Amino acid sequence: MSCFWSWSLPEWANSPSLPSGALAWATASATTFALIAAAEIGDKSQLVCMTLAARHRGLPVLLGATAAFGLLNLAAVLFGAALVHWVPRPVVAGVVALLFLGFGLKSVLAREEAADESVEEKPGHGVFVTTFLMIVFAEFGDKTQLAVAGLGTSVSPSAVWTGASLALVLTSVLGIWAGRTVFQKIPLVWLHRLSGVLFLALAVYAGMEALPALPEIIRAFR
Repeated sequence: MSCFWSWSLPEWANSPSLPSGALAWATASATTFALIAAAEIGDKSQLVCMTLAARHRGLPVLLGATAAFGLLNLAAVLFGAALVHWVPRPVVAGVVALLFLGFGLKSVLAREEAADESVEEKPGHGVFVTTFLMIVFAEFGDKTQLAVAGLGTSVSPSAVWTGASLALVLTSVLGIWAGRTVFQKIPLVWLHRLSGVLFLALAVYAGMEALPALPEIIRAFR
């Protein structure tokens, strides 16, 4: 959820003539859905789903992503922007960078013998947990989560949660579809390396976010 725009609430959110009841709820949910879906196409969470689905079954990936986004959006609408004050964003970004760096190096250094293997179908619970943790760590305190929190303070939190969660599930489904169709035509060893390059790129991006806090982190461990 790294896409960010200069956030402002839509005009209807502050309008005195805002419709009440079900129409207001549906309007808030639909607006949130459109904004979050547009921001998330091609984002790192979608790439995570894409690369994991290319190597494992799609259903556990989707369930893990859905659970992660549901939790993140719930936290956003309940606690708002205060979440990022508990754990500084650069520190979270540093953890994300190390996580993606490990996945990237492991994938890039995949052995040639893996070329004749089929896509490994790990137990569903393992894929679920992997997807869940990767997305939670990558997206916690992100800009779009703050946008969800901002909307949740002005309109129905349940409508914002529903719209944002459905949008993120949609982008995850699109990523999983790409992983299970397009990427499965690529030999597994090259798929590993391609996904590794993606993860390394994400690690660099997260590392750049973590740089401002690096001196403080170094001093803390001295």
